[in-house]
Amino acid sequence: MDLMMQRRFLLQCGAGALAVSAGVTWAAPAAAQRLSLAEISRYFNSFETAQGSFTQVNPDGTLTTGRLLIHRPGRVRFEYDPPDPNLVLAAGGSVNVFDARSNQGPSVYPLRRTPLNLILARHVDMTQDRMVVEHRTDGPTTVVVAQDPEHPEYGNIQLVFSADPTELRQWIITDDMGRETTVILGGLEHDVSVPAGSFSVDLEVQRRGGIAGQ
Repeated sequence: MDLMMQRRFLLQCGAGALAVSAGVTWAAPAAAQRLSLAEISRYFNSFETAQGSFTQVNPDGTLTTGRLLIHRPGRVRFEYDPPDPNLVLAAGGSVNVFDARSNQGPSVYPLRRTPLNLILARHVDMTQDRMVVEHRTDGPTTVVVAQDPEHPEYGNIQLVFSADPTELRQWIITDDMGRETTVILGGLEHDVSVPAGSFSVDLEVQRRGGIAGQ
């Protein structure tokens, strides 16, 4: 199966693809109960740190895999598996994209201008007025589409949850240019120990031999 066919399979199979990626066999109910926005907010606010594996479908249809580390508020680290040596590191209000082809340090973007900021907030509240623009069931999952209520032009994030217990399984970020990036999670382990320096941009720049602030 080529990369484009894999992308279509992952995006079109919906809950089935998520179940395979997470190693779970769904027993889909006749009518799934929709998780409430309060419960989804509670889920995010119930942990400070998390880690797990992921499969990413990039806007060009290519697939990458890796591990992510979350430390709320405001910090996430995406480490990609070899042969992809790139890294995405959000910390200090910025998203830092380390491109292995460059020795000039990371490209830097404001975290607040990305939809991922919504779930990295100190206190997540999906019940805010105009934050959630779609809230539905899809087979055994609950789907929520959220945006910055003050800046919908920043794009949105589509979140997919399983229930009993509530667990985030996938997100799709649509950026301000309409490009979609899908992250399918292989299961998140919550309240994990965070290695020292995991979210230090300066340490990562030193390790890679680049120049900070480029």
